[in-house]
Amino acid sequence: MSTGLNDTEIINQVLRGNHQAYAVLVDRYQAYVFTLCLRIVKTREDAEEVAQDVFVKAYRYLADFKGASKFTTWLYTIVNNTCISFLRKKKLDIRSLDDENVFASADSQVSDMQANQVEQKSRVQMVNNAIALLSPDDAQVITLFYKAEQSLEEMAQVLGIETNAVKVRLHRARTRLKEKMERNFATELKDLN
Repeated sequence: MSTGLNDTEIINQVLRGNHQAYAVLVDRYQAYVFTLCLRIVKTREDAEEVAQDVFVKAYRYLADFKGASKFTTWLYTIVNNTCISFLRKKKLDIRSLDDENVFASADSQVSDMQANQVEQKSRVQMVNNAIALLSPDDAQVITLFYKAEQSLEEMAQVLGIETNAVKVRLHRARTRLKEKMERNFATELKDLN
């Protein structure tokens, strides 16, 4: 469902009653939204659920999009708020240590993690793992700039801070990311060189 229309033109069509045009926006940004959700909520199933909620909310509030920023900036705000709400509502999974299945499940998860470490040799996966080790604020800035391709001005608008503060945060986050990669992925970095 490819179209040459830009986001604003598609939004105008939806607001004029062509509700099918919204499918173009969903198709265009579903990978973007899912990636952002996954970065925040951590599990694939939760990210899929939250991504669906994001598109429902975006559709419901589409008339509120004024075009003062890029659509992706507005959409990112919805993603961020929806993920935070989801995490607040999610209850911790508490199990008794008397249950024998708890230990089997834990052993399985350890085994899965070891298998995943073997598979995670690619450069992109290594960077994603390093980002996951960062604080949520650092990970957010790195994700906005590199994955969501937001400008410093757009990031300032999303984060509610001055552009210069975004520059400082981004610089510090890059430094911490480099440190995490050198500390935790030294062997992989040598293999890449």
